[in-house]
Order: sequence, then C-alpha cells, then structure tokens
Amino acid sequence: MKCRSLFAAVSLLLSLSAHASEQPELKISVGDWPPYLSSELKHNGVIAHLISDLLADEGYRVSFQFLPWPRAYSSAAAGRFDATAVWMHKAEREADFLFSAPLLDEQFVFFHLKSLPFDWANFDDLTGMTLGGGLEYSYGPQFDAFLAEGKVKMERVSNDQQNFDKLLKERVVLYPQEMNVGYAALRSHFSPQDQAKITHHPKPLLVNLSYLMLPKSLAGSPALLERFNKRLQHYRDSGRYQRYFDDLQQGKYQLPPPTTQATEP
Repeated sequence: MKCRSLFAAVSLLLSLSAHASEQPELKISVGDWPPYLSSELKHNGVIAHLISDLLADEGYRVSFQFLPWPRAYSSAAAGRFDATAVWMHKAEREADFLFSAPLLDEQFVFFHLKSLPFDWANFDDLTGMTLGGGLEYSYGPQFDAFLAEGKVKMERVSNDQQNFDKLLKERVVLYPQEMNVGYAALRSHFSPQDQAKITHHPKPLLVNLSYLMLPKSLAGSPALLERFNKRLQHYRDSGRYQRYFDDLQQGKYQLPPPTTQATEP
C-alpha cells in the first residue's frame, strides 16, 4: 500500500512538472522599485506577483529579469523580452510599445509627523514650509512649477531613509513620496516606534498611472495584450486586484530578516 501511495505521489509530481514545462514562458524586463518590484521581496514585489498570477491564469509561466531601467526599456523594445514593467505613459514610448490597461495607480502624498498636524487644499497652503525631496526628482509638472516659484524650500537628498530621518528630527515639515514606496521605506529602515510617529495626508499630491508595455517588434504582442487586459479587468471586478495591495500595506511582501548562526567562542 505504501509503495502504491509513493508511486501515485511521484506520478503526480511528474505530471505537474510536465504540465509546467508545457506552459509557454514569458520573459519580462523590470527595474528595481521596491515595494512594487524588487528581487529582495517575496514574489519579486507586489506588481511582479500580480503580473505572474494574472498571466498564469492565461496559461503562461513568467520570468523576470532585473536590469537598470534604460536597459530594461531598450532590451524589450528590441524584442528580447515579451514585455517590460512598469512605466508611465509617454507619447514617445508609443513608437516602441503597446500599453496595457493601467496596472498600477501611484499616489504621491505628503508624509508628516503625527505630532505636527497638517492640512492642505492647494499648493499655496504650503508657503513657508521646508520640505524633503529626492535628488533630481520630479513631482509632476504642476508641483515642479510651484517649487520653482520659491514659496517653499525643498532640501533634496539621495534616498527615502535620509528624508524620513530629517522628518523625525523636525528638520523638514513634509516629505512628498509615493504612498506605498514611503511606507515600505519606513518598514525597512526604522523601528516600529519611529514608524508610529509618521502618517500621511489623504489628499494626493499627484496620481500617476503605470502600465505593462509590450514591444511592437513582436508579432504576438497585440493578442497577448488583449488577453492581459481582459484578465486584469476580471481581477479588478472580482476584488482580487485590491487584495494584492491590501497585503502590501500589511507588509506581507517583506522577507523575514536573515537568521544569524551562533558561533562558539
């Protein structure tokens, strides 16, 4: 009886393996952008997880290759990848790519200390404040134009950790950042006590849409795009799409910290 059970289990594994090998593979170039895309996160980040599951439901296996963003773009445009993720729409990119339906809704918000209440309705409400910011970073044409007026001061540094550290030390009043990117940085670099000191204003500073792009150089891109978009809409209609981002906000894509082996003295 045990032999029969073992034989059945082995047969099932071989069957599943054969089935997986029969699935066509799609190769997708991506850049590093935690928490959405990162080789250091579970499932390579929430967007990679969403894309993988969505295309698995269409019968594909997906592999991601992390590249510098310019190479991710150029390699996919040349047809060396089946798609690339994720990108904002720009008219000049239409020469190389077909755009999916919106895959990600990015919301840039103002982070601030809970101990310093903050409200705003328009940019002029920020007049006189000192803000944190990223080096050579654009916050959309409208806010960039407001910054150029000199009504606020923006101290730009190279990363989120530095900006949140300045916020905690009250060296800046506000830090504009994409909401999920900001909270991922807080979870990665700060203690729960410090995380609890920071919140964000619910009014978005900027809303961006990002897309999967499929190269026009590949003949199969239009048909694949149609299937992708239909499945994405089904995910949205069923509520499954939102569950990925609920998990993201609960920190479920973070890998556990590495365990350290005790060494003998």
